Amino acid sequence: MRKAKPKKRIVLPDPVFNDVKVTKFVNHLMYDGKKSTSYTIFYSALETVKAKLPNEALSSLEIWKKALENITPNVEVKSRRVGGSTFQVPTEIRPDRKESICMKNMILYSRKRGGKTMADKLAAEIIDAFNNQGGSYKRKEDMHRMAEANRAFAHFRF
Repeated sequence: MRKAKPKKRIVLPDPVFNDVKVTKFVNHLMYDGKKSTSYTIFYSALETVKAKLPNEALSSLEIWKKALENITPNVEVKSRRVGGSTFQVPTEIRPDRKESICMKNMILYSRKRGGKTMADKLAAEIIDAFNNQGGSYKRKEDMHRMAEANRAFAHFRF
């Protein structure tokens, strides 16, 4: 490659939980540079999760992390042209991309949900992902199913 790789930016941890993963999630959630609004939405969603799952031994942050873990895909399909025809080639996903995909899917499907506020929608999506159901979990299952169906083309991997 001609150009040098761009440096990875350092993401600072969030003020409440002191966790970098939370900041990354809030950055994905943010619209128009309104980070404080995103933090408010996220923290109130975690409060709602704690209220809806009172008998759970885990803290709300651990529930959120487990939910993200449940919707994180391991393989995806990429289009690859080989001799005039296009194949869907299953490839493994890099760890940083895995994290990004699961966060974006959770936010996407919580925005699509019905509910009063974004915090309520996000809380509902977190609870569903924690229980291995909901839109974002279904998306992960679909990705895995597509990769499994196209496993015959795995030798075209680049």
